[in-house]
Amino acid sequence: MDSGSRTRYSRTPPTGSVGPTGLSPLRSLGRSRTVERELVHRTSVAEVLLTDVLPHGALSYSAAAAWPRSHPTFPRGRDDRHSPWMIVETLRQLGIYIPLRHLGVPPTARFLIDDLSYALDVDAEPTAPHGASEVTCLAQVDGLRTDRDGGALTGLRMRVDFLAGRRPFARAAGGARFLDAERYARLRTGAGAAVPSGFGPRPEPALLGLASEADAVVALAGEELLVCPADPRHPFLFDHGTDHVPGTALLEAARQAIALRSGGRLVRPVACRMSALRFTEHAPPAVIHCSPQGRTGTFLFRQGGTTTAEGVFRYP
Repeated sequence: MDSGSRTRYSRTPPTGSVGPTGLSPLRSLGRSRTVERELVHRTSVAEVLLTDVLPHGALSYSAAAAWPRSHPTFPRGRDDRHSPWMIVETLRQLGIYIPLRHLGVPPTARFLIDDLSYALDVDAEPTAPHGASEVTCLAQVDGLRTDRDGGALTGLRMRVDFLAGRRPFARAAGGARFLDAERYARLRTGAGAAVPSGFGPRPEPALLGLASEADAVVALAGEELLVCPADPRHPFLFDHGTDHVPGTALLEAARQAIALRSGGRLVRPVACRMSALRFTEHAPPAVIHCSPQGRTGTFLFRQGGTTTAEGVFRYP
């Protein structure tokens, strides 16, 4: 899903239990190959996490995902824990696959994020074994919206529980809208500027919680931090061309900004809530405003004097 909406959000990140609302016997899920990359809007097969998705009751689905041990952008930490962005990316892929395969949304539709959140139980989350972590997802869809004729799905909400074996360790949720090609084209008339690059200087990668400068998506401009990817064709954040900054890239930019402003104290968020208020354009680069306080960090993106997205992270 891409970013762009006007839905507001609560400034308090999700807390409490992340366990599923109910577990029923699961049908056998395939784990030997990934789903079609076109059904999760990925160009690279290596970035497809889902291996199977099965209907599991009314607007309920069970899914299998493989989280790689050696993801090039988000490698496991020193304690072998996966990046929390694996939760976000799995939610994103489910939010595309299920509407396309099971809810009749046409492949020409454009997917826009309204909001997303997740909460991670650090005492239950899996560590990376040999190969990949086999994750089971239980997805529930609600809040269906249709056009005036009632014939086309135009939006929904989704909640996903994540399990390692049968042990729940995370919950994520989000809302999305679906626009047909004609409506999207009218909405985006005049947009589509190239991804900016060449701004600088950039902070040291270690200050951003990164191993490589190629993964940086922020740059310094005096006292300001800008959204400016070091690699405009980054294999994860910009797997395919977009006419605006994708939501996952905004999350990573916010994470890097808070890591920098906290002096490296806040690096790995265990809970998050973000709302996209409008499209964040590639140019001019959006300015990131963030405030790390205690175990939380708030952030917002401003462009042309307007806030385009905002949210909050919680840290262990």
